[in-house]
Amino acid sequence: MTSLLVRWFVKDNEKVQQPKVRKAYGILASVVGICCNVLLFAAKLVGGLMLNSISVLADAFNNLSDAASSLVSLVGVQLAGRPADEEHPFGHGRYEYIAALVVAFLIIEVGFSCLKNAVTKIFHPEELRFQLVVVILLCLSILVKLWLASFNRKLGKKINSKVMQATAADATGDVLVTGATVLSLVIGRLAGIYIDGYMGAIVSVVVLLAGLRIAKDTLEPLLGEAIDREVYEQVTQKVESYEGIVGSHDLIVHNYGPSHLMATIHAELPNTMEIEAAHELVDRIEREVLRDMNLFLVIHMDPVEVNDLSVAERKRMVAELVRELEPAASIHDFRMINGEEQINLIFDLVLPYSYKADQEAELLDALTERLHKIDARYACVITLENSFIQAENKK
Repeated sequence: MTSLLVRWFVKDNEKVQQPKVRKAYGILASVVGICCNVLLFAAKLVGGLMLNSISVLADAFNNLSDAASSLVSLVGVQLAGRPADEEHPFGHGRYEYIAALVVAFLIIEVGFSCLKNAVTKIFHPEELRFQLVVVILLCLSILVKLWLASFNRKLGKKINSKVMQATAADATGDVLVTGATVLSLVIGRLAGIYIDGYMGAIVSVVVLLAGLRIAKDTLEPLLGEAIDREVYEQVTQKVESYEGIVGSHDLIVHNYGPSHLMATIHAELPNTMEIEAAHELVDRIEREVLRDMNLFLVIHMDPVEVNDLSVAERKRMVAELVRELEPAASIHDFRMINGEEQINLIFDLVLPYSYKADQEAELLDALTERLHKIDARYACVITLENSFIQAENKK
């Protein structure tokens, strides 16, 4: 079903890096979400009134908030698809994040409202009017939400959309919410124990947590999050695939929207390469990265020694010592100034953010001590840095 809808409504659906294709995916997801959630709201509202059930009514208004969320997302997608202008040279892609933040606040507001009603119901319980037709209707809504979760998850993965992935997670939570509602109705029918208020409270908490999770996921790119390791690997492998590039480091990605990315990277080139040839190579890489990856890349050239074997040997030696002292650390921009009485080893040392000032000093002292044991003439000139790459254990 998902593939069929994509083929019908998204032209050139495989070209997901193009803003117009991404916009079409967003419109499709929003329209489908609005239609499904409005129908579910109407059905559950009638069912909740028939059953006199606060948990069913809470679930109904949760679906209404989901429909409103899809509407806000639709507006956000439309605004995010606007081209760059004089005031916004990097486009309007962040409107998608702002729309998702509005959605999160709508969900949180619904959660608080339903929680208030649920607490009232706990202290003043009322008998539920069990209706088999309504229970069947709720079970059907579970199937609809399962499909919606799968639909948004597939589309979100296809175009790397945090908003769609959050919507998929929200739909999965709705499945649990409706399941809890059905459970309360069945228990009330079979055992005569009315736990509708408690189930309504559980529903409300789930809704609140979903809203808070979406808000957190939306704020991260607005605040400036670390580079995803997959993106880091794709860009560095692309840059280092060109003949003449010795290595790369310090990749920084600036997010102006899911399809509006700008990045800077340091590319290492042989110090023997003529400046015009190096400039032409860097220009070509920037053009082809923009064409192939839809990434506006600015490259800083770092000349490195490639012919002096003694420099290469000392770089390898320092890198091994650093790894022994701290496996998560690395070095780059290694240079050496060789003198008779002193040999300066100049490099950048990348450390984890968890390192405190005293730990940094301890590591530098240990590294300097080991190098002095190898050769007393070694003097280190070290610039400390932190990694811009996302932690491996973060999803």
